Formats: sequence, structure tokens, C-alpha cells
Amino acid sequence: MTVKALQEQLGWTAFHMAGPDRQVTGAYAGDLLSWVMGRAGQDCAWLTIMSNQNVAAVALMADVACVVLTEGVRPDEDLLRRAREKKVNLLGAGEDTYTAACRLHDCLK
Repeated sequence: MTVKALQEQLGWTAFHMAGPDRQVTGAYAGDLLSWVMGRAGQDCAWLTIMSNQNVAAVALMADVACVVLTEGVRPDEDLLRRAREKKVNLLGAGEDTYTAACRLHDCLK
């Protein structure tokens, strides 16, 4: 499933859509950036409540398909700027992380 199809199906907010056709093959939920760098799978959707500019750097290093800010978190200005500069797909979900992960899982089946 593409990032755009996922965003539309789940009704999530698109804060920045740099590569809407990128395939999402899995998911990872985590907020400790160093942990995410070593464990998030390539092409996954990364669910987090972190909203600072370091999220864009970790998303690039981990080569995730998109970042999903959960719990209604909105990106700060620096993260939004970095997502645009680095072409990181950045979405937002109003649900808590567990619910967002369950809904994402159902979409990827």
C-alpha cells in the first residue's frame, strides 16, 4: 500500500507528502530515537509522539516510508521544515499510538 493510499484510507492528516507513491510494508512504534534508528524497518510507517526536527533525520537514516505523529501531535516548525527539505512523508493521526497501530495493521493485511 502506498503512503497516500494509507493516509486516505485511515483519514490521517498529511502534514507533508514528499513521496506519496512510496510503498509501506510494515510498521514500527517508538519514541526513543536511537532505538528507532536501529530497529525500524525500511519502508515501514513509524508511529511516534516525537515532533522535533530530529525525527526527520532518524526517518532518513532508518529509511522509513513515512512518519505518523500520533495522539493528535502536530509537527513543530523545525520538523516541518526538515521534512520538506529532506523529503520525508509526514502524517498525523488523532488516535493514540496503540489504536493507530492496530488500524495500520488492519490496512496492511
